[in-house]
Amino acid sequence: MQYLSWLFLLFSIAAIAYYCYSIYAALDFFRNRLSVNPDFHPPITILKPLCGLEPDAYHNLASFVKQDYPEYQIVFAVREAIDPIIPVVEQLQKDFPDRDLSLVIDPCIIGTNLKVSNLANAILKAKYEILIIADSDIVVESDYLQRVIQPLEDEKVGVVTCLYKSRIKGWLAVFEALNISTQFHPSVLTARKLEGISFAFGSTIVIRRQVLTEIGGFEAIADCLADDFQLGNLPSKEGYQVILSDYIVEHFLATNSIEDFLSRQVRWLRCIRVERFWDYLGLIFTQGTAVTLLFLIVSFGSKLGWIIFGIANFVRLLMAWIVAVFYLKDEAAKKYFWLIPLRDAIGFILWIYALIGNTIEWRGKKFKLIKGGKLEAIL
Repeated sequence: MQYLSWLFLLFSIAAIAYYCYSIYAALDFFRNRLSVNPDFHPPITILKPLCGLEPDAYHNLASFVKQDYPEYQIVFAVREAIDPIIPVVEQLQKDFPDRDLSLVIDPCIIGTNLKVSNLANAILKAKYEILIIADSDIVVESDYLQRVIQPLEDEKVGVVTCLYKSRIKGWLAVFEALNISTQFHPSVLTARKLEGISFAFGSTIVIRRQVLTEIGGFEAIADCLADDFQLGNLPSKEGYQVILSDYIVEHFLATNSIEDFLSRQVRWLRCIRVERFWDYLGLIFTQGTAVTLLFLIVSFGSKLGWIIFGIANFVRLLMAWIVAVFYLKDEAAKKYFWLIPLRDAIGFILWIYALIGNTIEWRGKKFKLIKGGKLEAIL
């Protein structure tokens, strides 16, 4: 028990140090905003892979159509001619006849990740060198294109990506939103400060077409679950810089059942574990709420246990407030801030659970995760 107590004390101190450094990393990022050069506006192709009817679909997609930017096109791509999102796209084409909007309906599949197949079909219609990929549930303001394109003034930059905040529907979505804004994003900012960004998010991926070609095109990631991660990671391995934009997009987060919640959380945790095992184990140092509670228990409620527990939870909540509430202005985090300790406890349990097993469920189908985070269909 004594050795166990020392182990949890070590984890607790590491977690406190991590929270403190995350605060420093957040301050460093948000206080150094990139200036906007109004004369830099290369033409852009936006690729929108679509599947099914998302809540507020018209509003989400229209936010990309209404950009205050001189030259851009949007290519929407679906696999099936009966997809319910098609009438929404057709309505956008009618409502905005002066915009360059294309719809690609193509069932061609290049791998197990159908979203990537959609992208591969869409790029055939792309006119421009600069590509932007953004998920269908993302909402942006009219200055989005002008802002996110800025880092590409530097030729060494190959990819730009964005943080995001949540609009939620359903009480279970609260726990997902809290995890994103108060746990995941601080870890991203910490990684940026320590070693730079070598990944991207589906919220926004700005990539040069030349860079995409150099990494093998969409075919290179056609079987990967975390396609967004790969679109940042592979270019970084080729020597290109991946930049985290200071532009914050918004996404719609709806969770309809406990089963959906658990399936989504376990899917991404197992993906991280299979792709980057040591990084996954390192997440223990971000679990301050849980490990300090365990230290308090194994030290039999000692004075030191209470002190460590109090410090860790204070710094953890301070980090969450600075990143999620003050800078990201995430309304879900602000309204449900008091649920963070419970979310941390749930996250720790899920982290332990995802240590074993390689099967996941995605869009109603079962897959096995294999080496490299690739998907293998289970028939």
